Amino acid sequence: MKVAVIGASGYSGVELVKILAAHPQVELAAVTSRTLVGKSVADAMPGLRHLLGAMQFEASDPKALAARDDLELFFLALPHGVASEFAQPLYAAGKTVIDLSADFRLNSPSLYESYYGKAHPAPELLAVAPYVLPELATDGWKDARLIACPGCYPTSIQLPLVPLLKDALIESTGIVINSYSGVSGAGKKLAETFMYAERNESMVGYGTPTHRHLSEIEEQLAQVSGGNCVVQFNPHLAPMTRGISTTIVAKAKGSLEALQASWQAAYAEQPFVGLLPSGTFPDTKHVSGTNRADLSATYDSRTGNFIMHAAIDNLLKGASGQAIQIMNLKYGFKQTEGLLF
Repeated sequence: MKVAVIGASGYSGVELVKILAAHPQVELAAVTSRTLVGKSVADAMPGLRHLLGAMQFEASDPKALAARDDLELFFLALPHGVASEFAQPLYAAGKTVIDLSADFRLNSPSLYESYYGKAHPAPELLAVAPYVLPELATDGWKDARLIACPGCYPTSIQLPLVPLLKDALIESTGIVINSYSGVSGAGKKLAETFMYAERNESMVGYGTPTHRHLSEIEEQLAQVSGGNCVVQFNPHLAPMTRGISTTIVAKAKGSLEALQASWQAAYAEQPFVGLLPSGTFPDTKHVSGTNRADLSATYDSRTGNFIMHAAIDNLLKGASGQAIQIMNLKYGFKQTEGLLF
C-alpha cells in the first residue's frame, strides 16, 4: 500500500516520515511541503538518509494529489483550517485520510467556531469522520475513510479518565487538570516565546481558561460520563523539547483498588499503555521517543481525591505514532508494527 504525508516539514510530519519510511507493510510514496518543493527529503531530514534515497518534496496540491491513482492513504500533518482543504478533495476521490489536525475532532461546528475563531471549513464531513483514540474507540470506525487523530493533551487526559468515568469511580464535576508540554507541541514557529533563551530554565502557564483542546477534552469526556463534564484545564509550557506530563485531581467515588482494576480491565491487552504501581510517577524521559503512555494513581485520604498522573511523547502517542497505530488497526496490521522503536 502506497501512502503519502502532506505537510511533512513540521515536527509531526518528520515523525510520520521516519516511521513510514521503515514500516514493513507500506511504501512511503509521496512527501509534500509548500516551502520545500523540489528539495531532497534526505537533505531536510539527514537522519533518514539511509531510508529515503532520492525522494524529493512534492507540491502540496490537493486536487493533483487526489487524482493520483497510486496513492491510497494520506496523513495530514497540517494546521487546523488548512487540513480541510486537502481532506475534502481526497475524500471525494475515494482516498483514505488520517488527519492530525483539529479540523475533525469536534462533532459540533458551532463549538469549533467558538474555540477556533472561524466557521468550520468542512462541516459536511464531520458526520463521516470518527474520532479515534485506539485504546478507547468504539467499534465500527475501521470502515471510515476520514479519521480524526486525537490531540496530544487530550490523549494524556482521556486515557486515565475515560475508564473511571465509565465505571462511575470518580465525580464528573470538579476535575482539575494540570498539563506540561514540551516546546515542540507548538510546532515550528519563529516567535520570541519559543526561543531557546526564553524557554530554557523557564516554566509558564498559558491558554487558560479556554485552551483550544478544552473543547475536545470536554466533548469526549461528556460522551462517557452521561452528560456535561466541565473540567478545569491548565496547560503549561515546559523547558523540554518533547513530552507531556499531566496531573489530574478528581473526587473519588470508589477505592484505589477499584481504580486500578478499572484501568487493568481497559488496558491489560493494550501494548502502548503502561500501568505503574501507586506511588510510582510517570516520567516524560521514559516515554520520549516511544508510542507509550504511562499512567499511575494515588488516593489522598485527607481530601478524598484521586490524583492521577500520565506521561506521553507529544509527537508520537500524542500525534504521529498514534496516527500510525490507527493505520495499523484499520488495515489489519499488527498494532505495534513499525512502532517498537
